[in-house]
Amino acid sequence: MFDIEYKGGNGVIISTKKLDAVIDPKLSLVGLKDLAVKDALEIATEARFAIGGRDAQLAIEGPGDYELGPFSIKGVPAIRHLDTSADEKIATVYRIEVGDARIALVGNISPKLDEEQLEGLGLVDILILPVGGGGYTLDATSAAGVVRQIDPKVVIPVHYADDGLKYEVPQDTLETFVKELGAPVETMSKYKVKSAATLPLTLTIVELTRS
Repeated sequence: MFDIEYKGGNGVIISTKKLDAVIDPKLSLVGLKDLAVKDALEIATEARFAIGGRDAQLAIEGPGDYELGPFSIKGVPAIRHLDTSADEKIATVYRIEVGDARIALVGNISPKLDEEQLEGLGLVDILILPVGGGGYTLDATSAAGVVRQIDPKVVIPVHYADDGLKYEVPQDTLETFVKELGAPVETMSKYKVKSAATLPLTLTIVELTRS
């Protein structure tokens, strides 16, 4: 069993009884306080979103296979949305397994996943991805395309327009993505997952209010 909370930007916390995974904690980039990673697992989709917390149990910001507490993680290299195929792959997409649930974590990447990335992610139950666009990250159309490639049961959108944040470029609203994907929406402050068997049978967008 675990909980997922949204903190703004790409910042997400996956909480279990034994350990928390803190994703892209450098929220000072969007005008918020950086997330604490003490005694936690820190995961960054790019090095610039990491705080490199020395007091984290483990800090991950690149490809590889990792195990810590209840988390089993596989990182696969990816091209950033801002780069071209000729550039070095400095972003990472992750497969995070917690119990029998499989989570895919996607950051500011190119909108077309290749076969290596799809194979690395495998079957996915929950997908977390940015949707705000603005030439900075996936926009509503490309994010919806990534959702269809990965085919999860649940989509948790992040990095969209929020008056409380200071993004480098204007971001589209969450409603733009919802209309593009055309899936039902459930809104809550925290997404509680008991097991993969309790997830929706059809694609559902889970809107997490920023905490």
